[in-house]
Amino acid sequence: MIEKAALRSTDVVLEVGPGTGNMTVKMLPLVKKVCACEIDTRMVAELQKRVQGTPMQYKLEILVGDVLKSQLPFFDICVANLPYKISSPFVFKLLLHRPFFRCAVLMFQKEFADRLVAKPGSKMYCRLSVNTQLLARVDILMKVGKNNFRPPPKVESTVIRLEPRNPPPPINFKEWDGLLRILFVRKNKTLSASFKHTAVLEMMEQNYKTYCSVKNIQIPKDFNIKEKIEEVLNTNDFSQRRPRTMDIDDFLLLMHEFNSKGLHFS
Repeated sequence: MIEKAALRSTDVVLEVGPGTGNMTVKMLPLVKKVCACEIDTRMVAELQKRVQGTPMQYKLEILVGDVLKSQLPFFDICVANLPYKISSPFVFKLLLHRPFFRCAVLMFQKEFADRLVAKPGSKMYCRLSVNTQLLARVDILMKVGKNNFRPPPKVESTVIRLEPRNPPPPINFKEWDGLLRILFVRKNKTLSASFKHTAVLEMMEQNYKTYCSVKNIQIPKDFNIKEKIEEVLNTNDFSQRRPRTMDIDDFLLLMHEFNSKGLHFS
């Protein structure tokens, strides 16, 4: 993993879940500084013990706590063998982090990594795939068999590289994700079917009324949210499209069409 990260002597590295520091002590001589985030105080004590009394102790900063609840420090690159249960929330915490970092080299459960890089039409393609690829370039670097660990886990692992898109796409991510949440509840259904659920219709009608109020637009007495949505879906033949076969450009166009009619998702 360290070799794949292509570390530079000027780099500040963010490491999440360093444990007893096996990877940390190999990175410290290669970089300017390592910020290691660890929630387990016993592991923190072990890591401190390993560098105590060496020149490396001045290049190590340990952040004790839950990385998902902590404010991330400035860093150039993130290198981490992540606890698998925090994989998804951590990826989005990283990708929405500012200022931009150069890249992240991360080890995930193989199934999770496969979803990150999945393409339209594949079985693994999901909301996670679309959101990640919208915000970053994602590449699989290598596969890691479970026999490389002691004790061996029950699952295979994969190392991936994330490079944030800079500048990011000019969209409201909260609204974008709101649209995808609706579509990927049933990714094999047509878009027309996805927008027939009562809860979705009520949410969109409320958002439309809020939009009209802010823009000082009068809502017609015969206004019908279903007809408004159908008008959008009939544009560019979206009505019979299915989310599992649509790419990022399709979703961007769909959101643009909704927004142009005053329909929003956040």
